[in-house]
Amino acid sequence: MWSVIAQFALVAPHLARIPVWVIGVYLFAALWRSMVYRGRWSFPGRMLKLALIVTSFISLYLSYGTFLGLEPTVALLLIGFALKLIELAQRKDAYVLLFLGYFVCVTEFLFSQDLLIVFYSMFTVLLLTTALLALHQPQQHKFNPRTIRLAGIMLLQAFPLMVVLFFLFPRIGPLWTVPLKSQAAKTGVSDFMRPGDISRLSQSSEVAFRVQFEGAIPNASQLYWRGLVFSKLEDGAWRSLDYYEVPATERRQKQPELVGDEIRYDIIMEPTQQGWLYGLRHAESNRSKVMSTADFRLYSPVVLEDEYHYTVESWPDAVLESELSQWRRKTELAVPRGSNPETLALAKELRLQHKNDRDLVNAILKKFNEEEYVYTLEPPLLGEQAMDEFLFQTRRGFCEHYAYAFTLLARAAGIPARVVAGYQGGEVNPVNKTIIVHQFDAHAWTEVWLEGEGWVRVDPTAAVSPDRIEWGLERAVATEGSFLSDSPLSLLNFRSVVWVNNLRLRYDALTWQWQSWIVGYDAETQYTVLQNWFGEISARKFVIVLLGSWAIVLIPVGIWLLTKRPVKAISKLDKYYLTYCDKLGKRGLSRAMGETPGNYAVRAKRKFPGSASEIDRINGLYAQLSYQDKTPESGTQLLTEFKRGVQRLKI
Repeated sequence: MWSVIAQFALVAPHLARIPVWVIGVYLFAALWRSMVYRGRWSFPGRMLKLALIVTSFISLYLSYGTFLGLEPTVALLLIGFALKLIELAQRKDAYVLLFLGYFVCVTEFLFSQDLLIVFYSMFTVLLLTTALLALHQPQQHKFNPRTIRLAGIMLLQAFPLMVVLFFLFPRIGPLWTVPLKSQAAKTGVSDFMRPGDISRLSQSSEVAFRVQFEGAIPNASQLYWRGLVFSKLEDGAWRSLDYYEVPATERRQKQPELVGDEIRYDIIMEPTQQGWLYGLRHAESNRSKVMSTADFRLYSPVVLEDEYHYTVESWPDAVLESELSQWRRKTELAVPRGSNPETLALAKELRLQHKNDRDLVNAILKKFNEEEYVYTLEPPLLGEQAMDEFLFQTRRGFCEHYAYAFTLLARAAGIPARVVAGYQGGEVNPVNKTIIVHQFDAHAWTEVWLEGEGWVRVDPTAAVSPDRIEWGLERAVATEGSFLSDSPLSLLNFRSVVWVNNLRLRYDALTWQWQSWIVGYDAETQYTVLQNWFGEISARKFVIVLLGSWAIVLIPVGIWLLTKRPVKAISKLDKYYLTYCDKLGKRGLSRAMGETPGNYAVRAKRKFPGSASEIDRINGLYAQLSYQDKTPESGTQLLTEFKRGVQRLKI
């Protein structure tokens, strides 16, 4: 029973990522095992086992289209874990099943290291340990709920050593690589942008990343989290430049002119299956695994499959690329031939009216601000000449529509421009003063290059909907009721319920601490911590510290276990019999040490002849309950009768 409970508990976190038929396999295995236990069915034969294996492999391939990747591999492990249940014949089979269960428990951390998942995994470890203990207890065929208490005590005894190992055991790199999550959708901003892409992303309430500033939090209007720079427009989509599209002489970032005060902050990103990172204008990081590109964005050389913690310094007023190379100018002015002719004609008209680049930029923003353009999460679909339709017909769009149109107009008018994608704003958590940036904060804007100023941020969305920048997406689209319309159960929809919102924010603050101190405790952090504690780390010193810490933890536990005398819990029968002895003792007839119940009863009848029949009945019931076989029902009835006889005894 404990094994079956543990199996279903272990598969529960995987329900959202495995095919529905895998649950059927678990139910089938549990039913078969139950029938075998009752003696109604026999164990499966070799041909049936072979049929189950072949069917599982075929079904798995039909569901995923491949056997490679993390999801199909874990699904295959779960299927084997379920089918092992139907062939449990000996104790060694149960060992295989339960030890495999510990491995299945670990697989959940390949997908999520959330705090709730950790607590749930500890619960499943408790169930598995309980099942192992039940294998070694008398009457193991009976289901005993008390076994889980002993398993809990054992895990608590192991907890101190676990803490020591976590902080001190070397963070060794993996001996093998885990395949990417083949079926998991890439989270967040993509490396290309078409009209409508970000508006679809903005229907999600998932957390993109969290930020904690050193000092005051900047205004919402200053929180532009740069992630990707789109410099190339082709086939109606903006995309970033590939590494080999950039000449070798242009791959190094030109040192900007650092002006104004710096801002320092920590970011913890959720897994994205991508390599780009986010930061405010001109971000630098001293972390070795964070790199910078020529277009002033941050990236990681490895994809982010787990939460990623990094520290950033930004200079919002820095002058970026005051001198523009010929290659960069040509790249940021390129416009596809034959596309959006009306838009290109408008750009030429505006250029004739405004010779100064800054004046032309302001003229485009004025057009968006004063004419009947609408900011909406539900923009209409656009055709092949997307910007012509948007600017002169539909006039309804999301941030990517306005950034796309503005950048195209600026380039056509001779101003180097590019689209920047990332996030804007974020929710301030008053509990721990962090910024929670959700997927619906995804945003796109434009950077234009102006003589003497370098790259300058221009956000055309602010000209159309200032509320989006100052107050966020929810207020900007409040009138159309489209905010999180696809996520009705999101806790963000219940922010008006005070206790729900407070609980959400407190849990998010706890998540920040968990990700900062536990999930983010990697080899680099471990080395820094140990160096602060023990000074310069050498191999000899490290071994002494590691073994010494083990001794500090294990020696007290060992002494306690060796000196602790086992105390057997007294049964209800003995408890009632001792009450009977106490009654006789208060009347001057104490039971001698080692005296049998029969001899004690003989002495009691001599001293209290008026109660002889009652004493005989009590002594007989005690002997019957102690030494004779009986059914559970008859035993319960006799124990009740014995208890009443002791209570009614009058001496």
